[in-house]
Amino acid sequence: MALTVDEGIEGYRERGVEQARRMAEELKVPHYVTSFKEEYGYTLDEVQRIASRKGSPFNACTFCGVLRRKLINLKARELGATKVATGHNLDDEAQTALINILRGCVGKLARLRASPLKAWEGFVPRVKPLRYIPEREVTLYAYLTGVEMYEEECKFVGASLRHEVRWMLNRLDARHPGVKYALVSAVDRLAPLLEGGLKGEMRVCRRCGEPTGREICRACEVLEELGIST
Repeated sequence: MALTVDEGIEGYRERGVEQARRMAEELKVPHYVTSFKEEYGYTLDEVQRIASRKGSPFNACTFCGVLRRKLINLKARELGATKVATGHNLDDEAQTALINILRGCVGKLARLRASPLKAWEGFVPRVKPLRYIPEREVTLYAYLTGVEMYEEECKFVGASLRHEVRWMLNRLDARHPGVKYALVSAVDRLAPLLEGGLKGEMRVCRRCGEPTGREICRACEVLEELGIST
C-alpha cells in the first residue's frame, strides 16, 4: 500500500498528492492520504506563521520533519503495516549523517543504520531500499523508464541546514567521487559501536501515547512550544 502525507504547503504539495494518486492507480496499489490539517489541526504554512509570530528559533523544515515522522508512524500502524519503506537515497542518507555530526547528535547515527536497531512496541520499522543508490541514478532510471517526475522544490528548503549540506556534499563528491558512499558506509560500521550510547529505553509520550525516548515526544513538545493543542 502507499501512503502520502499532505503537509499543507500551498502551491507545492497539491500536485504531488495528485501525482501519487495516479501512480498508485496505475500500479494497482491501495493509496491513502493523510494530512497535518487532519491530524494536528494546522497546515505547515499555518504552523510556520504561528512560529514566526512567536519568534521561534526553528524553521519550517524542523516542524515538517518532526510532525511528518510521527504522522507516518500513526497511519502505518492504523493500516496494519509491518514496515514503512521510504524513498531515501544515498544523497539523503549522507546528508542526514553529516547534519547529525555537525549538530553534535552522534548518538543518532546509530539509528541511521541499514536495518532497525530493534522492534519497539508501537513503532513501525523503516526500511530504505534505495539507501545506497545515488540520487542522480534514481533520477536517470525514472527518466529512462517513463516514471512521472515530481520536480517542484519546496519554498522552505532554502532556510534549512540540509540545503547547505546538500550543496557541499555535491561539490565534494564531484571532486572526490565516492565521498557520499564512504560517509554512509562509515555510519553502518559505527552504528553497532554507538548503540550502547543511546540514552534510555523507548517509552510512551505522556501526552499522546506514541513511542518516544523522551517523557514527551518531540512532536508534542514542538506543538506545546507554539501553543498549539491537538
